[in-house]
Amino acid sequence: MTDPKRRILLQGSLAAGAVGAAVGTGLLTPRAVLAAWPESAFTAKQLDDALKELLGTNTYEPSDRVKLKAPDIAENGAVVPVTVEADVEGIDSISIIATGNQTPLVASFNLGAGALGFVSTRIKMAKTATVVALVKAGDQVLSASKDVKVTIGGCGG
Repeated sequence: MTDPKRRILLQGSLAAGAVGAAVGTGLLTPRAVLAAWPESAFTAKQLDDALKELLGTNTYEPSDRVKLKAPDIAENGAVVPVTVEADVEGIDSISIIATGNQTPLVASFNLGAGALGFVSTRIKMAKTATVVALVKAGDQVLSASKDVKVTIGGCGG
């Protein structure tokens, strides 16, 4: 009688070996399976440049239909929880900006048709700054913002 765990181990080893051989010969490249990303927008040092690269415009209007939830005081700038919720039809993307960072564009989420306008993530903030949520729906870009104070060990900063 054959041990089922041994069979699973052998099948897994063969599959891993086949994938390794495909990568080694160039038949399967990681770059081919990764989605394209707007590198120039995420590396831009100026907010206007990042928005122009990402959204095609650097203008946006504040809206009460966009809700941004972030802490008033973040004790650790490396993990600041941020939630964006939008009550807007036809949302294309939701982006998050931290104005005090060296590269202000922190995150951008492209949403498919019919997706809810909701994202929740943790961002990294270099210092006390304003966090801005941008919701792109068609030709309009709506926003909400909140000042977040980053402290070091909870002692002020």
